[in-house]
Amino acid sequence: MRVTSKGQVTIPQNVRESMGILPAETEIEFLQDENGRWYINKAKTSKKRVSRFRTAHNTGNLTMSTDDIMALTRGESWPSS
Repeated sequence: MRVTSKGQVTIPQNVRESMGILPAETEIEFLQDENGRWYINKAKTSKKRVSRFRTAHNTGNLTMSTDDIMALTRGESWPSS
């Protein structure tokens, strides 16, 4: 297995599947035993992280109607102004 210039390696698919490692969802940690051997471990997370993009729709406030938006894109004055 090769290491990239950025220090990255690819975890083989069968290892990811057996450990339950999911892209962009799973944190891993590296542990060293008393003999100096290194191990990869699926990190224990107390709270499941949710992507900020999955919850972005909850943050917007509707201040313009569809007609207002269409008028704005056409360069017209806002109908409800």
